[in-house]
Amino acid sequence: MKIGIIVFPGSNCDKDTIHVLSNVLKIECELLWYKKSDLDDFDAVIIPGGFSYGDYLRGGVIAAFSPIMNEVRKMAEKGKPVLGICNGFQILVEARLLPGALMTNASLKFVCKWTKLKVLTNRTNFTNDCIENSLLNMPIAHHQGRFFVDRKDLSRIIRDDQMKQIQMVLF
Repeated sequence: MKIGIIVFPGSNCDKDTIHVLSNVLKIECELLWYKKSDLDDFDAVIIPGGFSYGDYLRGGVIAAFSPIMNEVRKMAEKGKPVLGICNGFQILVEARLLPGALMTNASLKFVCKWTKLKVLTNRTNFTNDCIENSLLNMPIAHHQGRFFVDRKDLSRIIRDDQMKQIQMVLF
């Protein structure tokens, strides 16, 4: 397996991601500059966190229109795994590869803390080594991290086993 890690101007978690993949998980990976136009050699891509293009307009919106995102879309259409971490998730939403929108935190403040995530399903490429209902201690850091999706898309997400239940979290 070979994973591409996409780097945008302002990304800041790309080195952490390559360290974990290469040194901890022993997976072949490569940093990819956002202007790359061919991802055929990769089995999956990760869009790491940071502040792509400074997030001056809205988190991830400028990066969503970068040339490499057309290639990411093609990978997703082929069923290849695509993971967005933090700002990378915002980019995927802004590129319309994921439904919904990310809104400013209810507190109107930047949040940086550790939180617990419950593994609701282990039937995904990213959770298949996890035990269902186990808790993962994960860092979060965002100003626009409040995910909103309409009822139709929410029903589809639940039906497709991408999420089993909803918990309201106010930051």
